[in-house]
Amino acid sequence: MYIDEKKKVLFVIGMEHKLERLIKQATNVNPENIIILQSYEPVISQPFDDLMRDIIVAVYQENVEEIFVVATKDDQKNTGNILNKIYENKGLQEKIQTLDYLFKNCMPEFPEGNISEWLEGSETLTDGVQNSVNVIRHHPLMPSYVKVTELFIDKENEKLSEIDVF
Repeated sequence: MYIDEKKKVLFVIGMEHKLERLIKQATNVNPENIIILQSYEPVISQPFDDLMRDIIVAVYQENVEEIFVVATKDDQKNTGNILNKIYENKGLQEKIQTLDYLFKNCMPEFPEGNISEWLEGSETLTDGVQNSVNVIRHHPLMPSYVKVTELFIDKENEKLSEIDVF
Protein backbone atom coordinates (compact mmCIF):
# COMPACT_ATOMS: atom_id res chain seq x y z
CA MET A 1 0.00 0.00 0.00
CA TYR A 2 1.50 3.31 -1.07
CA ILE A 3 0.46 6.66 0.37
CA ASP A 4 2.35 9.85 -0.38
CA GLU A 5 4.31 10.53 2.82
CA LYS A 6 3.69 14.28 2.52
CA LYS A 7 -0.11 13.98 2.44
CA LYS A 8 -2.22 14.50 5.53
CA VAL A 9 -4.11 11.27 6.05
CA LEU A 10 -7.04 10.58 8.37
CA PHE A 11 -7.69 7.04 9.62
CA VAL A 12 -11.09 6.38 11.19
CA ILE A 13 -10.61 3.29 13.37
CA GLY A 14 -12.23 1.31 16.17
CA MET A 15 -11.00 1.33 19.75
CA GLU A 16 -8.14 -1.17 19.40
CA HIS A 17 -4.78 0.45 20.06
CA LYS A 18 -3.00 -2.26 18.08
CA LEU A 19 -4.61 -0.86 14.91
CA GLU A 20 -2.88 2.47 15.39
CA ARG A 21 0.51 0.76 15.62
CA LEU A 22 -0.19 -1.42 12.55
CA ILE A 23 -1.24 1.60 10.50
CA LYS A 24 1.88 3.55 11.41
CA GLN A 25 4.09 0.56 10.57
CA ALA A 26 2.39 -0.45 7.31
CA THR A 27 2.20 2.98 5.69
CA ASN A 28 5.05 5.16 4.56
CA VAL A 29 3.32 8.31 5.78
CA ASN A 30 5.26 10.63 8.04
CA PRO A 31 3.76 10.08 11.54
CA GLU A 32 3.26 13.86 11.81
CA ASN A 33 0.85 13.63 8.85
CA ILE A 34 -1.25 10.82 10.28
CA ILE A 35 -4.44 11.70 12.12
CA ILE A 36 -6.24 8.88 13.90
CA LEU A 37 -9.88 9.30 14.83
CA GLN A 38 -11.13 6.56 17.13
CA SER A 39 -14.75 5.58 17.53
CA TYR A 40 -16.36 2.59 19.17
CA GLU A 41 -17.00 1.29 15.67
CA PRO A 42 -15.75 3.15 12.60
CA VAL A 43 -19.31 3.45 11.33
CA ILE A 44 -21.24 6.60 10.49
CA SER A 45 -24.88 6.04 11.38
CA GLN A 46 -26.14 9.28 9.83
CA PRO A 47 -24.63 11.92 7.52
CA PHE A 48 -24.86 14.55 10.26
CA ASP A 49 -23.78 12.54 13.29
CA ASP A 50 -20.88 13.45 15.59
CA LEU A 51 -18.36 11.18 13.88
CA MET A 52 -19.08 12.77 10.50
CA ARG A 53 -18.74 16.22 12.06
CA ASP A 54 -15.33 15.27 13.47
CA ILE A 55 -14.22 14.01 10.05
CA ILE A 56 -15.29 17.21 8.30
CA VAL A 57 -13.59 19.39 10.93
CA ALA A 58 -10.37 17.35 10.58
CA VAL A 59 -10.46 17.67 6.78
CA TYR A 60 -10.71 21.46 6.88
CA GLN A 61 -8.64 22.15 9.98
CA GLU A 62 -5.78 19.75 9.18
CA ASN A 63 -5.96 19.90 5.34
CA VAL A 64 -6.60 16.15 5.07
CA GLU A 65 -6.28 14.82 1.52
CA GLU A 66 -7.12 11.17 2.11
CA ILE A 67 -9.40 9.29 4.50
CA PHE A 68 -9.32 5.58 5.32
CA VAL A 69 -12.20 3.94 7.17
CA VAL A 70 -10.54 0.97 8.86
CA ALA A 71 -12.03 -2.34 9.94
CA THR A 72 -10.46 -5.61 10.87
CA LYS A 73 -11.33 -8.72 8.91
CA ASP A 74 -12.11 -10.68 12.04
CA ASP A 75 -14.38 -8.12 13.70
CA GLN A 76 -17.81 -9.45 14.52
CA LYS A 77 -20.74 -7.32 15.48
CA ASN A 78 -22.09 -8.37 18.85
CA THR A 79 -25.01 -6.12 19.67
CA GLY A 80 -27.31 -8.99 20.70
CA ASN A 81 -25.98 -8.99 24.26
CA ILE A 82 -26.36 -5.23 24.53
CA LEU A 83 -29.91 -5.30 23.18
CA ASN A 84 -30.86 -8.09 25.60
CA LYS A 85 -29.50 -6.11 28.55
CA ILE A 86 -31.43 -3.01 27.49
CA TYR A 87 -34.69 -4.87 26.88
CA GLU A 88 -34.38 -6.81 30.17
CA ASN A 89 -34.19 -3.55 32.14
CA LYS A 90 -37.79 -3.08 33.34
CA GLY A 91 -37.22 0.62 34.00
CA LEU A 92 -36.48 1.19 30.30
CA GLN A 93 -39.61 -0.47 28.87
CA GLU A 94 -41.68 2.74 28.72
CA LYS A 95 -38.75 4.70 27.30
CA ILE A 96 -38.18 2.04 24.63
CA GLN A 97 -41.85 2.26 23.62
CA THR A 98 -41.58 6.07 23.40
CA LEU A 99 -38.38 5.85 21.35
CA ASP A 100 -39.90 3.25 19.02
CA TYR A 101 -42.86 5.61 18.49
CA LEU A 102 -40.48 8.47 17.64
CA PHE A 103 -38.44 6.27 15.27
CA LYS A 104 -41.62 5.21 13.48
CA ASN A 105 -43.27 8.64 13.28
CA CYS A 106 -40.50 11.25 13.15
CA MET A 107 -38.88 10.73 9.77
CA PRO A 108 -36.26 11.65 8.51
CA GLU A 109 -34.67 12.36 11.89
CA PHE A 110 -34.78 8.65 12.71
CA PRO A 111 -34.29 6.76 9.44
CA GLU A 112 -34.36 3.38 11.17
CA GLY A 113 -37.67 1.72 12.01
CA ASN A 114 -37.14 1.18 15.74
CA ILE A 115 -34.66 1.41 18.59
CA SER A 116 -33.28 -2.10 17.91
CA GLU A 117 -32.40 -1.26 14.30
CA TRP A 118 -30.70 1.95 15.43
CA LEU A 119 -28.58 0.18 18.06
CA GLU A 120 -27.72 -2.76 15.77
CA GLY A 121 -26.73 -0.61 12.79
CA SER A 122 -25.67 -2.46 9.65
CA GLU A 123 -25.91 -6.24 9.45
CA THR A 124 -22.12 -6.62 9.39
CA LEU A 125 -19.24 -4.34 10.20
CA THR A 126 -18.15 -4.62 6.56
CA ASP A 127 -21.53 -3.25 5.43
CA GLY A 128 -21.20 -0.45 7.97
CA VAL A 129 -17.72 0.48 6.78
CA GLN A 130 -18.81 0.45 3.13
CA ASN A 131 -21.78 2.63 4.01
CA SER A 132 -19.51 5.00 5.96
CA VAL A 133 -17.17 5.37 2.99
CA ASN A 134 -20.13 6.24 0.77
CA VAL A 135 -21.55 8.71 3.30
CA ILE A 136 -18.18 10.49 3.60
CA ARG A 137 -17.60 10.52 -0.15
CA HIS A 138 -21.02 11.94 -0.97
CA HIS A 139 -21.40 14.31 1.96
CA PRO A 140 -22.25 17.82 0.68
CA LEU A 141 -19.51 19.40 2.83
CA MET A 142 -16.74 16.99 1.81
CA PRO A 143 -14.33 18.51 -0.74
CA SER A 144 -14.22 16.51 -3.99
CA TYR A 145 -10.42 16.21 -3.91
CA VAL A 146 -10.45 14.11 -0.71
CA LYS A 147 -9.97 10.44 -1.52
CA VAL A 148 -12.00 8.09 0.71
CA THR A 149 -11.11 4.42 0.92
CA GLU A 150 -12.05 1.37 2.91
CA LEU A 151 -9.13 -0.37 4.59
CA PHE A 152 -9.20 -3.83 6.10
CA ILE A 153 -6.57 -5.09 8.48
CA ASP A 154 -5.94 -8.74 9.11
CA LYS A 155 -4.74 -8.48 12.71
CA GLU A 156 -3.43 -12.04 12.77
CA ASN A 157 -1.09 -11.55 9.77
CA GLU A 158 -0.77 -7.78 10.31
CA LYS A 159 -1.63 -7.11 6.66
CA LEU A 160 -3.56 -4.18 5.24
CA SER A 161 -5.75 -4.41 2.18
CA GLU A 162 -7.23 -1.40 0.50
CA ILE A 163 -10.65 -1.70 -1.08
CA ASP A 164 -12.03 1.04 -3.27
CA VAL A 165 -15.81 1.35 -2.98
CA PHE A 166 -17.79 3.01 -5.74
